[in-house]
Amino acid sequence: MHESYTGLIVREQSGFYWVEAEDRATVMCELRGRLKEEAMSSDIAAIGDRATISLRREEGVDELMGVIEELAPRKSVLSRAVRTSGKRGSGQAEREQVVIANADRALFVVSAAQPAPNLKLLDRLLVAGEKSQIQDLLIVLNKIDLPYAPHIDELLKAYEPLGYPVIRASALRGDGLEVLKALLCDGISVFTGPSGVGKTSLLNRIQPGLGRQVKSVGQQSREGVHTTRDSALIRLDRGGYLADTPGIRSLTVWDIEPDELDAYYVDIERYVLDCKFSNCTHTDEPDCAVRRAVEQGEIVPRRYRHYLELREELRDTYIIYNR
Repeated sequence: MHESYTGLIVREQSGFYWVEAEDRATVMCELRGRLKEEAMSSDIAAIGDRATISLRREEGVDELMGVIEELAPRKSVLSRAVRTSGKRGSGQAEREQVVIANADRALFVVSAAQPAPNLKLLDRLLVAGEKSQIQDLLIVLNKIDLPYAPHIDELLKAYEPLGYPVIRASALRGDGLEVLKALLCDGISVFTGPSGVGKTSLLNRIQPGLGRQVKSVGQQSREGVHTTRDSALIRLDRGGYLADTPGIRSLTVWDIEPDELDAYYVDIERYVLDCKFSNCTHTDEPDCAVRRAVEQGEIVPRRYRHYLELREELRDTYIIYNR
């Protein structure tokens, strides 16, 4: 017996995809052969994608199996670059790894303590978020129940005028949970950030009983412990879907050239047209409006340093790949 329908990819693991449709059970699927070839250079299918699948019931077997035949165009895609290995990558040193497709909002989670917030990684996540075309980008400061340095609040406040609301939360005490629940009640949302910041603990408090495994932060190293092994979309009781993704220790941005980077730093982008030179790199050119804004305190120096570091990294990568 053969039939087909369109559904939402709600889980992926080791080349298999679980597709959910209204009033139907979730079906485990594989990609059609031609899509597998495309997936060598990029994640052609990911959680959040809308997929058309065909179903097949083998004679004498009760369980339906699925094949993904087509994937709908994406309205947004949060990605990062990863090193290729084996046959993946179509001969390129890096390939696109899709964190989530078609998300309506991204919540980048950092912790107030244990571990301390990694603002360099946060700035890279925000760059990836701007590139993704996700409509709403938010920051969640978790673990505010722990003792933490007072200046952390001031550091995070600097992001709010840039259009990145900061939600202060505690999975332990329940701070911020009602705000989060109200945000997540429709559409597709994604929680992502460094390992060990308590993303899964927050998810369990937002909807109890999800049974996600949580491990405490290593007491000696103070580094995050990777606890979530696969990516999944979880249907919330109040409505909407929430993605709990593997913790990120580092982030290499995908498909941004060094000369394009200033467009994805919203605080820098607003000054670009006032620079003397149209191709200004904002490093050492005369009459640079961006550097002037840094000197006058209109751009946070830390954000500017992170921009310079990432631009240099992208420049080195661009030179290597375009020899």
